[in-house]
Amino acid sequence: MTIEDEIALLERVPTLRRLGAGALRSLAIAAESLSLEAGEVLFTAGDVADSAFVVQHGSLALRPESGSDADVIAGPATLLGETALLAPTRRPATATAREPAHVLRVSRATFLKILDSYPEAAQRLRELLASRADQWAREMENIRAALARGRPPL
Repeated sequence: MTIEDEIALLERVPTLRRLGAGALRSLAIAAESLSLEAGEVLFTAGDVADSAFVVQHGSLALRPESGSDADVIAGPATLLGETALLAPTRRPATATAREPAHVLRVSRATFLKILDSYPEAAQRLRELLASRADQWAREMENIRAALARGRPPL
């Protein structure tokens, strides 16, 4: 893939597209490309997460640590490990390539340096995260209200 192809891929990722052209170019240049064979594990549930991955080609099956839920399939332009870009965390699932796949690895350190270099991108990301937090708070309030009425939440 060329840098232009990688930028186009990153623009398809909803969270990353908000960063803007300059930040995405820096991200594409700094990202590490990894190839996976079918059946190869990218990361395991419980691993310390210091990076995120964007699926370029192929697909990965995500199996939650509990093992009780069905696998989630991640295809091209899916961002895996978004939280790890901003804070230390652990992987909540195991990611296994379902077929030959390629991913871009973005380390937290690199991502934070890019945000430092592009304050307008950092501001847009802050706004996105604040909007999500507001939405989650409203959803939790709706659940609390439904439970208080003795009805299951929608």
